Amino acid sequence: MASLGAARWLLLLGALVAGAACGPRYSPDWPSLDARPLPAWFDQAKVGVFVHWGVFSVPAYGSEWFWWHWQGERRGDYERFVREHFPPNTTYADFASRFTARDFRPRYWAWLFEQAGARYVVLTTKHHEGFTNWGSPVSWNWNSMDTGPHRDLVGELGQALRERNIRYGLYHSLLEWFNPLYLDDKKNGFKTQNFVFSKTMPELYDLVLRYKPDLVWSDGDWEGPETYWNSTSFLAWLYNDSPVKDTVVVNDRWCNNCSCHHGGYYNCADKYKPGTLPQHKWEMCTSIDKRSWGYRSNMQLNELMDESSIISELVQTVSFGGNYLLNVGPTKEGVIVPIFQERLLSLGKWLRVNGEAIYASKPWRVQMENTTIDAWYTSKRSTVYAIFLSWPEGGVLKLSSPIPSASTQVTMLGFSETLKWEKAVDKGLLITLPYVPPSVLPVPCCWTLKLEGVA
Repeated sequence: MASLGAARWLLLLGALVAGAACGPRYSPDWPSLDARPLPAWFDQAKVGVFVHWGVFSVPAYGSEWFWWHWQGERRGDYERFVREHFPPNTTYADFASRFTARDFRPRYWAWLFEQAGARYVVLTTKHHEGFTNWGSPVSWNWNSMDTGPHRDLVGELGQALRERNIRYGLYHSLLEWFNPLYLDDKKNGFKTQNFVFSKTMPELYDLVLRYKPDLVWSDGDWEGPETYWNSTSFLAWLYNDSPVKDTVVVNDRWCNNCSCHHGGYYNCADKYKPGTLPQHKWEMCTSIDKRSWGYRSNMQLNELMDESSIISELVQTVSFGGNYLLNVGPTKEGVIVPIFQERLLSLGKWLRVNGEAIYASKPWRVQMENTTIDAWYTSKRSTVYAIFLSWPEGGVLKLSSPIPSASTQVTMLGFSETLKWEKAVDKGLLITLPYVPPSVLPVPCCWTLKLEGVA
């Protein structure tokens, strides 16, 4: 496999060098790559759905790190689980045939994600286990075409999403826990790059050329330095000569010291919350299942995010200028379980009323109220949106940050009437909210006030 992969890599590398001779705009170094403007669609999109799906969906226990916890760390609870649920001498490779995806309906997934209000979707093409959800030419017999589903999962979902004009992102892990080539490079202190040139880089080029993604979501970067991964060369090609050079977006997980420093937008860490307004575009990725990104068959209701916590987290993320990427883990058959669907549909219902304050919005001069009121701000040009997360007692909301004027108008998204307001004694304004029963309100939580004519 190594020699075949290396041969393919050399052929591809020759073609890339020939293309680069036309005068690349970006050079393979971080000062040049980091200077590339982020394509506008990403900041405008704000809301995405993450999908973690792979062979780890077969045991459906613990998390998507099942193989590592079982064979890498030899954890007793994982060894016991395998003994109790699978035949003797079961290996991780044996799970692949059970990864059937027999109920995978990509057009239904695309409809669901559209209803959830997602403007982009990111699918795991390959997690740290190394199994590829497409027919990777350098992952012989460890891919979704040769075994398991015998389907091009990456391609099928991409086609369905594009039918609905939803942007498509591809997650790809640089490392593979137990790949012999990677382990050999690691043993050599990452001074050799056999795995990089024979496996992980050929796969990245193949994904881009084959599926033309809008986003490349890199991961598995934390062990190897930038001199090992050769990421800057790939990104220079991606930005200069790839078929998606003008529209593609990438994150920041390209080497062991890249996160929050280099790349396109920043993830920084899973479930990252900056606390203040960052100067660089960022994305928060989080999961409905608070304990796992992959599907767990034994998850409990109290381990899942509820509707209000999802919406609250989205609002805070967007107020700080971030995008919100919410994860679901399908089953090995390709089913997104009803509780995940319900959470996604609830988010979409809220966005249909309040999306004006989210999509294509910008951070305001103030991100949140520094009072007892739990309210967050976004803006579009001269319009300010105040999203308050709990209904105040007495039905009067005080906002201290906006400065009202004689032309100030206040409305609530999803509610037709103009709201009454008055100047507060100290600063800000007092807004009289609609006096209606909760059932009449447009959404059950997290309401948006549209403020016009404020400073």
